[in-house]
Formats: sequence, structure tokens, C-alpha cells
Amino acid sequence: MPYATALSAHPVSAYAAGEVIGQLLESFGTEPDLLVLFASASHTGAIDDIVATVAELLKPRVFVGCTASTVVGGDRELEDSPALSLWAARGVLASAHRLEAQARDDGVAVTGFPAGSDLVAEAKALLLLADPYSFPVQPLLDGLRDELGTFLPVIGGLASAGRAPGGNRLVLDGAVHSSGAVAVVLGGTAVDTVVSQGCRPVGEPMIVTKGEGNLVHELAGQPALQRVQDILRSLTPDELELARGGLHLGRVVDESKAEFRRGDFIVRNVLGADSRVGAVAVSDEVEVGATVQLQVRDASTADEDLRELLAGRAASGALVFTCNGRGTHLFGMPDHDASVITDALDGAPLAGMSCAGEIGPVGTRSFLHGFTASVALFRD
Repeated sequence: MPYATALSAHPVSAYAAGEVIGQLLESFGTEPDLLVLFASASHTGAIDDIVATVAELLKPRVFVGCTASTVVGGDRELEDSPALSLWAARGVLASAHRLEAQARDDGVAVTGFPAGSDLVAEAKALLLLADPYSFPVQPLLDGLRDELGTFLPVIGGLASAGRAPGGNRLVLDGAVHSSGAVAVVLGGTAVDTVVSQGCRPVGEPMIVTKGEGNLVHELAGQPALQRVQDILRSLTPDELELARGGLHLGRVVDESKAEFRRGDFIVRNVLGADSRVGAVAVSDEVEVGATVQLQVRDASTADEDLRELLAGRAASGALVFTCNGRGTHLFGMPDHDASVITDALDGAPLAGMSCAGEIGPVGTRSFLHGFTASVALFRD
């Protein structure tokens, strides 16, 4: 098998490491080309020993990982409980790099990323695991295309085990770090991405005709607040109830399309409105001329969105990065995203984690998301 996964819920770190190593030795063998580890917060204190043992016994060529509040293995999501997961791949060309962010007068500089000429052959995607307290992901995502001269999809997430700076752990080969980020350039096999933001559009698409920063002043030539109120009045009772629970604005990424559907929008929260000037505030900058559409989200919509985006997809293995606000918090039941993805992929080996922010592409740009399930699909 070119891919395999292993999961342990044992609370003792040494036993958990032994269980996942044993499972991989039986199903996969040693010397994977890429090995990814996900560990719960309860294993943070023993992560150095876990990493050393895994590296010694499995002998991975590239070995990365991080700590998280929820660990995914197969069709299970172990939330806020002891868990250790390993995911192994063979036939993947991978190169791993430790990234650090340095503040400058003109912004943030990211060091450690390879030059375009040094990327692995036929690079298909970038796997990124980052510490939210010490590494601002957006500057890397914004500058990556200019740096490489081409679009390289980025997928991954922000470590979620730590509740303060220094509380997370990142793994890069035999070393463990508490800051920065780990990037893995992936090649040698096809890597597809699914980014389920869990929303569906309501109303009609509109053009931003006046705005500044994160304030939208006009939509289609009318005050933005008036437009939003008109749309809300046109919604069904069920849609209106969802909007009351949280209204979102989707911005089209690829304006060249004739019509816009799920997967075409980058979704951001509507923060509020100023009735004095008729403006609406969102949690991102929105440029004049952008096409936008209101969005709503709930458990049913998030379930429908993920299933629809996975329909017809195939993979031999997968990594998932799901929001720590999903899981039982959103769906009222455990294992939702893991079980839906596993079923859709006919049981392909799956591993991953919950994140303090998920990373994934929409159109030809990669973004930092919230309440999203970002999935990397590996195809032979």
C-alpha cells in the first residue's frame, strides 16, 4: 500500500507511540517517503521522546507533524482527549523546510522557504503546519506566487494544542520546535484539494461599487446595508434563522467565470453595520469591483457542502485540517468530517487534526480560513 494511517487513544505516551508504530510496521513497513504525526495536547510533554522513537523505528525520509486539540485518524476524531496519529506515504517526493517570520518596518519577512529552482521535481502542492502565536501565515500566502512565479496550492493548518505562546509543538525530521512553521513541498504524485467552508450563498451576486478597507459602502450602486436588508427580507424563514445565527459574505476569487457556485467564494464574517452611513463591515478587505454574495452556515449546510465537494473525488490517501469549531461543537456528534471523508474516499487512509485556522486554496489563491475543512487528496 502506498499510504497508511495509525491511531492510538492510549493516555500513556510511550504506549501510544508503541501502538501507532506497531500498526504501521504491520500495514506499511519502514522507510516511508513522508511521515506526518499529529499529537494531542496531553502528549506535548513527551513529544521529544515520541518523535525520537518514531524516527528510529520507522526511518522516514521526511518526517513532520504538530500538536492539536483534536487528532484525526481514519474515520475518528478524538477531541480534547489523548490521541496520537501517524500517516505514511510512499512514492511522494517531499522536501521539508523550517520557516521563521521576522518583523520589519515594511511588514513581515519569511525565511527558510526554498527558491523556486530548489523545489522538488514537479512540485504539486505545499503542506504547511504553523504555530499561530509566532508565524503569521497570510504574508507567506500573499507573497508565494510572486516568489515562485507560479501558483502552488497551500494546504494545512495552525497548531491548536497550545493556549499561549510556546504551547504548541512542530516536528521537522528529528527536531521539535515551539515556534515558526514547517513547510513540505509535495511532488511525485497528484495532489488535489477540497476546501469546504460550510456555507451556501443566499440572494444574488452583487458588485461592490464603493468601499474602503473592510467597510463596504455600496453594493450595486445602493447603500450596502439597504441591499443586505432587502436580501434578508426575501429569505425563507429557515434561511433567515440561519442568517440571524451568523451572516457571512463570500467574495468571488475568479471573476472570469460566467456563474458562481460553491467553491468560488472566499467566505468572511459580517462583523456589523453602521446605519448612519449604510456601510457593512466584514472581516477582510473587499476591493471595489469585487463580486460578493451573502452566505449562511449551519451543521446541515456544512455537511451538505462537504459531501457535495467530495462527490466524484478519488484518492489513495488523504490529510484533513478541520476547524476546532466544527466537530461536536457544530454537528452535535463526534467524527463527522472524518467519517464523511473516509466514506467518500472508500476508506482511503486518512489522518489530520483540528486547527486554530485552516489553510487551503480557493481558485488560484490560497487563504487562511475559519470553520473550514481543508483536505489534501493524494492520487497515484
